[in-house]
Amino acid sequence: MPVLVITGTGTEVGKTVATAAVAAAAVAAGRSVAVLKPAQTGVGPDERGDADEVARLAGAVTARELARYPEPLAPATAALRSGRAPVSPPEVAEAAAKLATEHDLVLVEGAGGLLVRFDADGGTLADAAKLLGAPVLVVATAGLGTLNTTELTARELRARDLDLLGVVIGSWPAEPDLACRCNVTDLPEAAGAPLLGALPETAGALPPGTFRSMAPEWLAPCLRGRWNAEEFTTREAPAPFARGA
Repeated sequence: MPVLVITGTGTEVGKTVATAAVAAAAVAAGRSVAVLKPAQTGVGPDERGDADEVARLAGAVTARELARYPEPLAPATAALRSGRAPVSPPEVAEAAAKLATEHDLVLVEGAGGLLVRFDADGGTLADAAKLLGAPVLVVATAGLGTLNTTELTARELRARDLDLLGVVIGSWPAEPDLACRCNVTDLPEAAGAPLLGALPETAGALPPGTFRSMAPEWLAPCLRGRWNAEEFTTREAPAPFARGA
């Protein structure tokens, strides 16, 4: 798996912190890692972007951006409004492929959800994943509404013949409500793919050293972690509803 594409079911789902955890676990396993952010929006020229945040949390990773736009909008809209050139899926694929010749693992972190547009031609992260032939990891929320957005994302991936590696919960609350607890068992069914991790809601605020040491505890073995989905589900999911009650 030299390239892994990481998308979210929407914005603010914990995608960057999840990307950092995947990177940190890989580094801890002795892999060289690069993170590629095709289009960074909503930050100024001297501000830290998502790739920089991954590097801050994960440690010794190569961070790359292809384009940066100041307004917090979809990349295609942000590029148009800024008068700057947009990023296209072939450019993303070419950059990721080049990084893959120099690193054991390249993580391509999208902006928002899977079908957020990069350019006026409608190019998306899904198109870049298709060009790369890379599997896709979906970062989802824990609470109410996540089943719908996760299943829609999974259906679109399959419609494009893309490999859905699995789902990671980007922010698991310290005190999960009933919806969160039920979703632990319902998310794999909605996605048609395994649950591969759950990050605590405070993960991104941890000191980098603590984050790096803890990251493998939040991710399944296929992501070079030690997290066990069965144990997590047994602990967090509520008892089944009584039939006929």
